[in-house]
Amino acid sequence: MSRRPIRILGLDPGLQHTGWGLIEHDGFRLRFLAEGVISTTPAEDLPDRLLALHRGLAAMIDLHAPEEAAVENTYVARNPDSALKLGQARGVVVLAPALAGLSVAQYGAMEVKRAVVGNGHAAKEQVQAMVRHLLPGVTFKRADAADALAVAICHAHHRQSKQAIARGYQPA
Repeated sequence: MSRRPIRILGLDPGLQHTGWGLIEHDGFRLRFLAEGVISTTPAEDLPDRLLALHRGLAAMIDLHAPEEAAVENTYVARNPDSALKLGQARGVVVLAPALAGLSVAQYGAMEVKRAVVGNGHAAKEQVQAMVRHLLPGVTFKRADAADALAVAICHAHHRQSKQAIARGYQPA
């Protein structure tokens, strides 16, 4: 049985660096398509940074035509001002694919690590090594892009499980 491949966009939100990674999943195999980072500088005003983030995401979505998106939930408890700014950036990261008509799934960091590595407390290096293993030929310039690819892989695994449950699949 052949399945039509689906393009999944993974997003790792950040105000200074938002990572993105695009994979293709046919139900059996994962294939790396593209990755990158959209960056802003702290010298810019917050509205300009958020606008740059939105424009970068919209252009990337137009160029690569993903069919679904997944975003990592962010948890910051150090500085309230930084948390508010990150929350605003995350809002843009969730909104951009939604405005493009994509469904947007959201996963916690531990859930992503568990789906990719098998351990919700895995180190960043373990996640990056597993992303390289699952996506042969992948290269990423920044850890933010590797994290985004991990989010996309997590979504591919979760959507496959949801589809199996919807079909009434019962393991032996």
